[in-house]
Amino acid sequence: MTPLPFTIDFHVHSDDSYDGHEPIELILEHATDIGLDGVVITDHDEIGESLRAAELAPEYGLIGIPGVEVSTRHGHLLAIGVEERPDPGRPFMDTVETVREFGGIAIVPHPFQRSRHGVRKRHIKDADAIETYNSMLFTGYRNRRARTFARRRGYPEIGASDAHYLPNVGKAYTEILVTPKPAGNTPSKAEIDGDDLVDAILEGRTQIRGKRTPVHKSTVQYAKGAVRKSAYMLTSRAPLVPTVPASMNRSR
Repeated sequence: MTPLPFTIDFHVHSDDSYDGHEPIELILEHATDIGLDGVVITDHDEIGESLRAAELAPEYGLIGIPGVEVSTRHGHLLAIGVEERPDPGRPFMDTVETVREFGGIAIVPHPFQRSRHGVRKRHIKDADAIETYNSMLFTGYRNRRARTFARRRGYPEIGASDAHYLPNVGKAYTEILVTPKPAGNTPSKAEIDGDDLVDAILEGRTQIRGKRTPVHKSTVQYAKGAVRKSAYMLTSRAPLVPTVPASMNRSR
């Protein structure tokens, strides 16, 4: 039976990330416009908007897949297909097991790139797939390292945009070849469910498509992301600061 190709961008951030910018409705509309079959919202340690995007996706003609980018103790991990966020800050391999317990698959994003919280090689004892093509990398070196690592160990390969801005969505994506289960007539894409996609990924029936985001756009995203992250970390740990100076507070 002829496999059906599905095009999915597994790594996209919405405005629910501290460094994201776009509402999910715009992301879903854009994904439809550029011909993707699905897009996974993977906000940093937040899953609310991803769940909402997965619910809204069919209205845009897309497959709804929830996800989250979890900050483990040893680096970031994409939890794809989960409806609950694994707790951040736990060891990498413990988080991988939790993702599987939640019914999802664990994908290692931008591995080895410490400036972006990529997990180091020694911590990756197991995973379901490796992001071997991240469109936001300045050069191809890190992608090549990730590809070599995945192929030597037999891990399925994923490509994704890691977009934080709308124009970058779909710059890189994964084409998944799904072989329909025998059921008489050849099914349409609408009849394929998430389990079929997961099975195809785990069996390595993936092809990476797309290209790197232009360097000047990557630079802007990195710079703004760093500023937003610094502000987020500062305000999330700081005590509440009154919006009115004490000298002007007449309620005392």
